[in-house]
This record gives sequence, C-alpha cells and structure tokens, in this order.
Amino acid sequence: MIHKEIIMKFSKYSLAILLFLIIGFNFGLNQGRGIAASDSEGVDMRDFWKTWNLIQEEYVDIEDVNEKDLIYGAIKGMVGSLDDPYTTFFTPSEKESFEESIFGNFSGVGMEVGIVDDMVTVVAPLKDTPAERAGIKSGDVIVSIDDESAVGMSIDDAVSRIRGEKGTDVKITISREEEDELLEIVITRGTIKIPILETRTEEDIFVIELYNFTGKVEKDFRKAMAEFFASNTDKLILDLRGNPGGYLDSAINISSYFLPEGAVVVQEDFGDRKTALRSTGQLLDLDDIEMVILIDSGSASASEIVAGALSEHGVATTIGKNTFGKGSVQQLVDISSDTSLKLTIAKWLTPEGKTISGEGLAPDIDVEVTKDDLENDRDPQLDAAIEFLNK
Repeated sequence: MIHKEIIMKFSKYSLAILLFLIIGFNFGLNQGRGIAASDSEGVDMRDFWKTWNLIQEEYVDIEDVNEKDLIYGAIKGMVGSLDDPYTTFFTPSEKESFEESIFGNFSGVGMEVGIVDDMVTVVAPLKDTPAERAGIKSGDVIVSIDDESAVGMSIDDAVSRIRGEKGTDVKITISREEEDELLEIVITRGTIKIPILETRTEEDIFVIELYNFTGKVEKDFRKAMAEFFASNTDKLILDLRGNPGGYLDSAINISSYFLPEGAVVVQEDFGDRKTALRSTGQLLDLDDIEMVILIDSGSASASEIVAGALSEHGVATTIGKNTFGKGSVQQLVDISSDTSLKLTIAKWLTPEGKTISGEGLAPDIDVEVTKDDLENDRDPQLDAAIEFLNK
C-alpha cells in the first residue's frame, strides 16, 4: 500500500534499457505491424507481431479497442511474467493513484499489504485508521474484495480496489489463522493520515512506539530521543510491531543514532554485486543504555532493517515474533510522461549477510501473543521486554 520501499534514483543503464524497449516498441508500430526481430538467445518477436496483426485484422470488436490499452496490456503481461509482486507497471491512472499514496494524504482504509504464498496478506493496519478500528489484523489473508476473488491478485490491483472515496464502504473477506470460518469485514473508507510515533514511560522504561518510516519520522524521532535523555532512565524500548516500513533513508538515519559512523546498517544484493549502506554516525552517548526492540509479523522492510542492524551489532535485543520478510528494493522509473515502472532491482541483507526477503527475521527472544491475550488486553511481549530490562 503506502510507503513501499521506492528508491527514487535513476540508473542510466536501467533507464536506457527501458527507453530502448519502449522506443523499439513504438518504432515497430509506426513502421508496420509485420516487423520481425530476434536476438542471439532465440527470442523471436515475430510471435508478438503476428498476434498483434491478428487482433488488428480479425478481432470482431476492433473498433472498440484502444491501441494504448493493447500496449499497456502487453507491458503488464511482460512484467507479470517476472512473478514478482513488487514489480509493477503503472498506467496513467495507476501512476497518479500510486504517487498520491506515496506523497500525500489519500482516501482508503489504512493498511499495508504484501504477498505471502501468492495471497494478498495484511502486513499491518496503520494506527487509528478505519482498518484498525474495524478489527483488521496483521497476517489476515484477503480472500475477496467486494465479493471479487483476490486469489492471484497483485498488490497494486488489490490496493486500487480497496482504496476509494471517503465515506464509501468496501467489504473485505479474510481468512484468519485462529478462526475456523472466513470473516467478512465492512470498512468505511476515510482520509488516511500516516501516524509517526508516540512516547511514554512504563515502569521507569522509556518506550517509543514507531508506527511508520515516513519522510517526517527523523524530526519526530529526534524529539523522542531528547525526551528519552530528559527522562533520567537508561532503559529504552523501541516498539516496531505493526510498523510496515517506509523510506530506506529513514531507516538508515534512525539506525545511525545507535551505530558509529561507517557501521554497516544493511546490504543491497544486486545479484552480480553487493553494496553496504552505512551509518552516518549520529551516534549518541549510549554506552550505558539497555535497549529492546519489539517486533512481530507486522514489522516489515525498514523496520526489519533497523531491528536486524541493531540486533547484529549488539546494541539491542529483539523480542516478539518473526518479522514479515519484505526485503527487496524497488526503483521507480518513468517510462513516459504519464506511465512508470516500479522494478525490483535488489534484495536486502542484514549486516551479517542474512536475507530479509521471504523468511523475515527471528527475534532473539520469542514471545507469543494468544487470542486470549488480545481479548483481555494483555501484552506479554511488552511484559517480556520490561522484565528483560529490569532483571
């Protein structure tokens, strides 16, 4: 949904390839639909152009067909063949909707979704949103949206169907692990404002609940750390449960509060090479501080980067459950003035080289939260963190 990890950088090499594909495609259309092309690996474009010609010449309702839609459909088919839920081609309307969700407030229900075992799955509902108030939980598998099956649906298709005008309803049918039957939840859409963080003290322990890694998080986090130092406690809990991630730079900068300059925060694996992203050295005087990071299945992407880095560098102990496992890097490239491609270009690894994608990160101390705990407003993971820091 919102704040998928989009690295707004434009590789000249990647852009050249994509422009070549689009220019070549349009060149073929302009020069005649019977053009054949092949390369040394045996990829023969004649099949494509033969299909194009047959549609143009024989399809019964060709007068109702927009050639741009055919082109967009062909590109979507190519992208879909990658079988990567995070690589997506955006048509003009989809691009506009996507940019709106990244850069501003929008109408919807307020939850991050991902793909698990080929099913659209809730990473986490955002705090104080219609989704959270309706009872949506991390791990809920979306079976249908407004009675249309979500099986095989892409993330961006699911998001476009769930979002809508403020005040309208969307019916989401979910499968939940602890429930024997499917649940139908009707959610009234609202204006979504992304929450950032809250602070409080629990038994002389300072707690920072970080809800999202938005562009504004660093300013708020700096204030929260100032509150922590003014609180006269040396114990800190950073609660990243239900935090679906956000911007990579925010994860690096927040990790830099706790790591010396040059320490590896995360590695990017491009397949043929790896690069290390390092702490900028905003290190605070934390020599005597004890720290716990709370994680669960709703902790994804940027949350996993911070938790993995601080745990492996020995700065913090992680407590909770296994994280979501969203560990890939997307690059957003403009294909034309009104279309774009969100392309997976790398995978994230922890400083020690453990992959984040798929399996996620296991906590140092595993603590389960049962259905009975939830119904009785108990938080055994927070209790475990408090006990660990006070021992």
